[in-house]
Amino acid sequence: MTDLIYREAVRADLPAVIALLADDVLGKARDFTEVDEAYERAFAAIDADPRNQLIVAEQGGDLVGCLQITYIPGLGRHGSERSLIESVRVRSDRRGQGLGRDLMTWAIDQARQRGCALVQLTTDKTRTDAHRFYLNLGFVSSHEGMKLAL
Repeated sequence: MTDLIYREAVRADLPAVIALLADDVLGKARDFTEVDEAYERAFAAIDADPRNQLIVAEQGGDLVGCLQITYIPGLGRHGSERSLIESVRVRSDRRGQGLGRDLMTWAIDQARQRGCALVQLTTDKTRTDAHRFYLNLGFVSSHEGMKLAL
């Protein structure tokens, strides 16, 4: 998909990004479709943090995908940095066309160029299609993740 443009999101992208997050079975239950103060605060924090990037995929002037990359320094793996990818979304009418693969491949290449030792992500246990997708990209289900809702 050579006509895709990957770039850091700007404030004007926020409505489209939160629409992508809510355009999903799980997202409908936990995200909203209107920009509010919480989204504004979160976007400002991501935008101000050099270790965080909110990336959008644009095609023909339309925002068609997004993901967030966080670069995490650590002592493990001989002091290597790792890349954490979250909030991967492709607009529902564009799924199944290879856009998600291209977006993830781009993000992995960014981590490689930065010198990260690994790329990690979490995916909800109910997202079996996503599990297949990530396995096909070469990810390995090597750890059991846990979360504590606060």
